[in-house]
Amino acid sequence: VQLVESGGGLVQAGGSLRLSCAASGSIFSINAMDWYRQAPGKERELVAAISSAGTTYYTESVKGRFTISRDNAKNTLYLQMNSLKPEDTAMYYCAGCSGYMCFLTNNYDYWGQGTQVTVSS
Repeated sequence: VQLVESGGGLVQAGGSLRLSCAASGSIFSINAMDWYRQAPGKERELVAAISSAGTTYYTESVKGRFTISRDNAKNTLYLQMNSLKPEDTAMYYCAGCSGYMCFLTNNYDYWGQGTQVTVSS
């Protein structure tokens, strides 16, 4: 399985971006998918998660601003990011697993290479 992120870029504070994560290969092995981010000098942070049934989870700092979704027909995961803040600046990664919700077991089978999001003030 390959996961390829896209959609990152430079945006002003208050702006929006939509990240995509396209999956290819043996995608039947993927059930849940997550978005993570990592800023320079900081630990990797879970941003949002979605199960195969559409159950979602968000870290507190992005609730009400970010929306995770998936299009199973297109084998693509999305992260709609609105009202972006400078502190959202990070490399964003998608990850997948065969379990119900990956972050509950911290057991990931697949990772993408990341897409950079930079929010200017």
